[in-house]
Amino acid sequence: MKQLSTLREMERFITPLTENGTSIGFVPTMGALHEGHLSLIRRAKAENQLTLCSVFVNPIQFNNPEDLAKYPRTLSTDAKMLEKVGCDVLFSPGAEELYPQGTTESLELDWGMLDKVMEGKFRPGHFKGVAIVVKKLFSITHPTRAYFGKKDYQQLAVIRRMVEQLRLPVTIIPCDTVREPDGLAMSSRNLRLTIAERQVAPVIYEVLCQVREKAGKIPVKDLREWAIRKIQEHPSIRVEYFEIGDKETLIPLENWSLKSRAVAFIAAFLGDVRLIDNLELF
Repeated sequence: MKQLSTLREMERFITPLTENGTSIGFVPTMGALHEGHLSLIRRAKAENQLTLCSVFVNPIQFNNPEDLAKYPRTLSTDAKMLEKVGCDVLFSPGAEELYPQGTTESLELDWGMLDKVMEGKFRPGHFKGVAIVVKKLFSITHPTRAYFGKKDYQQLAVIRRMVEQLRLPVTIIPCDTVREPDGLAMSSRNLRLTIAERQVAPVIYEVLCQVREKAGKIPVKDLREWAIRKIQEHPSIRVEYFEIGDKETLIPLENWSLKSRAVAFIAAFLGDVRLIDNLELF
């Protein structure tokens, strides 16, 4: 596996490949890789001639400086995992490579409600930071296809909107959430859970599954309130939001008239670790 860390190295490597029409599968990550990431790599490898993964902890998508400081950084372990699954290239730039003028950058697009509800409401500016870095990475790596997990459902919707509005020449491939045997969605943040918190965490997915069973049978508002109460029966969990929204616009649903488009979304804290998850209801 080739490892590159500067824009110059990447440009020298990627230019002849794009000129030759080589199909490139790209998986952007923030590192601390797990099986969820590796499943994206495997799919990219199966569908492209070259597979490229980036590891970059993007400072401009963090609202909380403490969260940025605590984010796990395990580059040497990540590299070994990528090599083992046959990734061709690891790109791990420093912040000075992607933001040579500092982190004051802008990208103004019409996001609709995508950046205003749920994550957008509680993490203002987060998706702008995500869109800026993903656009940069696309311009550097020139992917044919880029792979994103559905666990970050709202992020996926934002990136799709960006690609559509800017008419970027890349196909976005959504991939199903990969879960632990007990249902917890795989996440780099899971590494920060204590043993006790890790034992409680699967409750989030258990309640999502119960919500799916009840969906369409009771009013949306009542189901939302039931889910929050059910999760918070566990004193160590604090729900930040629970929403049932449209799978494309993400606008919260008021009734089941568009139930085939309904997705349940949650963000919750266990201690100081914030976890998100979602489940398509029909």
